[in-house]
Amino acid sequence: MIQIQQFETLQKASKENVDAALKAFGATSKGVQALAVEATDYAKKSFEAGTATIEKLAGVKTLDKAIEIQSDYVKTAFEGYVAQVTKFGELFTAIAKDAYKPFEGIVAKSVPTPGK
Repeated sequence: MIQIQQFETLQKASKENVDAALKAFGATSKGVQALAVEATDYAKKSFEAGTATIEKLAGVKTLDKAIEIQSDYVKTAFEGYVAQVTKFGELFTAIAKDAYKPFEGIVAKSVPTPGK
């Protein structure tokens, strides 16, 4: 009788682990898709900004104006990069949290509570 109970307990734990893994995989997959969309948007915006800058530079008559256009582009590109890196960091954090959520209950069951 004890062996049957142990087998049932093991079977239930295995099912919980598989369910948690599938949920974590789904959350991770969704997060990676969001990252891909963000990366594509950023690449498109960067390309458009670079192209616009080249077009502006092509029509420049003075060195001062060329330096001004280039400086504005570098400043804007750097600010955009920092914002994008921050957004990616937030997305990675969200992915990690979402992937861990299905395992919280399993971990809570297996880790002893202090003082007990």
